[in-house]
Amino acid sequence: MNNPHNYLAEPAADPGHAATNVARRDFLRYSGAGLAVGGLWLAGCSKDSDTPTNNGNLLDVGSGDTGVLNYAYALEQLEAAFYAQVVAGGYFSSTSTSAAEKAIFNDLKDHEAIHAAFFKNALGSAAIKALTPDFSNIDFSQRTTTSGKLGVLNAAKAFEDLGVAAYNGAGRYISDNNYLTLAGKIVSVEARHAALIRELLGTNTFVDSDVVDITTTGMEKSKKPKDVLAIANTFLADGSKLSANKLN
Repeated sequence: MNNPHNYLAEPAADPGHAATNVARRDFLRYSGAGLAVGGLWLAGCSKDSDTPTNNGNLLDVGSGDTGVLNYAYALEQLEAAFYAQVVAGGYFSSTSTSAAEKAIFNDLKDHEAIHAAFFKNALGSAAIKALTPDFSNIDFSQRTTTSGKLGVLNAAKAFEDLGVAAYNGAGRYISDNNYLTLAGKIVSVEARHAALIRELLGTNTFVDSDVVDITTTGMEKSKKPKDVLAIANTFLADGSKLSANKLN
């Protein structure tokens, strides 16, 4: 399995447990829930009939709007599985983990579960299968990276940064304006997740040059599906690895 460190830079130092106020946590909680409830009317209305196909050892997400929704569904599955394991893991249960960080991870777990369930319902019979993650390169007992494995915060940063870049890069493949609006709403929530995790790792890192083109456009960077899945596949077990050949 490839080491995610090859793709994602690590912070120089761990600043310790950052304090997070209740207002921020409440906003995250309600923005995630409101997004999913407000978008449920799209369930089952995909107009693209192209379904996922097996491509050698990879599962291709398909093309058109269905392919983009399956692509997003795959990433949300991965995030949902990660946060569920965080909440069940040693770092979360440790007495040294602050109540604020526990509340944050509970909220993120709920958000990603809602997002994954939304896409599954929207896709109906066109949805890809439930994926099996491979988190063997993550140490769920550690807050930050130790002994060559990603710590919980470093892994969360990897997933959230990847998710934002993925949504930003997938917009060009969406033809239905309703789906494009939905993707814009979800990526805004994912970007808040990413910014929060980055601030827990290091103050004022939420606009670092690795994710934002600071010198020219001032915009968030994006990644094409093939580049996103090259990273995501390092966190997926054999039989659940993905391709997006019809979206490139």
